[in-house]
Amino acid sequence: MCRLVAASVSVLALCACSALVPPPTPPTSFYSLDSTRGAAPAPAPAAVALTLIVNPPHAAAGFDSSRIMYVREAHKLEYFAHSEWVDPPARMLGTLLVNAIENTGAFRAVALMPGATGGDLRLDTEIIRLQHEFLSQPSRVRFTLRAYLVDDKTRRVLVWREFEAAIAATSEDAYSGVVAANRAVQTVLDNLSQFLAEKQK
Repeated sequence: MCRLVAASVSVLALCACSALVPPPTPPTSFYSLDSTRGAAPAPAPAAVALTLIVNPPHAAAGFDSSRIMYVREAHKLEYFAHSEWVDPPARMLGTLLVNAIENTGAFRAVALMPGATGGDLRLDTEIIRLQHEFLSQPSRVRFTLRAYLVDDKTRRVLVWREFEAAIAATSEDAYSGVVAANRAVQTVLDNLSQFLAEKQK
């Protein structure tokens, strides 16, 4: 009888300890922004084409980290717990910007600062928002980029514009949001590149 009582107490103690041990934390998944287009030969630039310097993009407050942001209520920003960008989106955007603009063939050269000595024009950009919005069904990822085209010699702003794309996610999770984010970024970069190319005509 004593052995049965002791065994019962041991089982209860083991169950109690198990209940106190927190479940293992899921590993964090890391995602990137990549070009969704295959490499294609750019048309040869015109003999009078200008040189464009691309400054490293900036991001508005709250969007300058590696955490992936989502919205369930207006004006309330939240972050996925176990999903992050491999780098802040503004840092990943620079190379994508240069590649997209180069592919238009509108400029004699496109260079990302720092490292470029100077050019005819300069492009300054700022990420206004990059967020997964669960405000409707299906959810959407919204990407807004503000761009300024500047005369690099006089520092005068020649033109500025905001570009935005909202792409529906195929399911309500972080990975589908990342896929939609890449499509939204590519759409904005295509529109920005075309806009800059037209300004050179």
